[in-house]
Amino acid sequence: MAYVVRGIPKNKNFRAFAVKCGDVVEKVRKLQNLSPLASAALGRALAGVALLSADLKVGKITLQINGGGPLGEILAEGDYKGNLRGTLKNPQVYLEIKNKKLPVGEAVGKNGFISIVKDLGLKEFYQSSTKLISGEIAEDLAYYLTTSEQIPSAVSLGVLVDRDGSILTAGGFLVQKLPTAKQEEVLELEEKIQKIPPITSLLSEGFTPEEVLKMLFPDIEILEKRKLRYKCTCSIKRVENMLIALGKKELQEFLRKNENVEVICHFCRQKYIISLDKIRDLLNKLNN
Repeated sequence: MAYVVRGIPKNKNFRAFAVKCGDVVEKVRKLQNLSPLASAALGRALAGVALLSADLKVGKITLQINGGGPLGEILAEGDYKGNLRGTLKNPQVYLEIKNKKLPVGEAVGKNGFISIVKDLGLKEFYQSSTKLISGEIAEDLAYYLTTSEQIPSAVSLGVLVDRDGSILTAGGFLVQKLPTAKQEEVLELEEKIQKIPPITSLLSEGFTPEEVLKMLFPDIEILEKRKLRYKCTCSIKRVENMLIALGKKELQEFLRKNENVEVICHFCRQKYIISLDKIRDLLNKLNN
């Protein structure tokens, strides 16, 4: 089962989150026919946005990464209900394995930015971005949180891909420093993070997200455990609104071609067929 937990150590001035989401990444891999490299990159982004959205009470968070690498733009979205979805521009990217690892950083690239958009149900969205520093999504996310949101953070993300391309496990953890944390606490945490095995090793060996956090903070109090699932928000109504947003000229062009309009969702690959009669109805709405 995919889920995320959040907790606070009783005697340390941090807050911490951990996630296991291999099931979600595997579903996305199948839906979008991802290469192993694309699965590793998008899986990290999905784990990252699951951590970011773990304490939301309303709304959603969108993580956008565009480093100029062959994978192109990466999008991952998580909401307060534990729903996740994600996609990337080029799902069939293959690069040579280096040091027995998929070269995610190279595939993402570092000549670009990482951006966070928070939709908290207010009139305006909150959006901020920073330059990428490595293309390794965990490092870039930690840098973003530390510099853009002024919250010193440690992030670990990982996806373990089997030889047949399927996802064995995926997840990560996020630890954020509270303003009251002392320097010796920070140094102690940094030492622990350096010593623990990679997150994919821990999860594949059967460690739970709670147990991963206890390796960092033995006295941690788990405040919430939130189930995660893959769920797309596309709908026929959203497709119709998108077509209306194109304007009269585009709708008239569809009618001129005398063909139904086919729209495929980038996230879930759901196909929507918009008939010519419906196009006329949408055009009438614009004219009225």
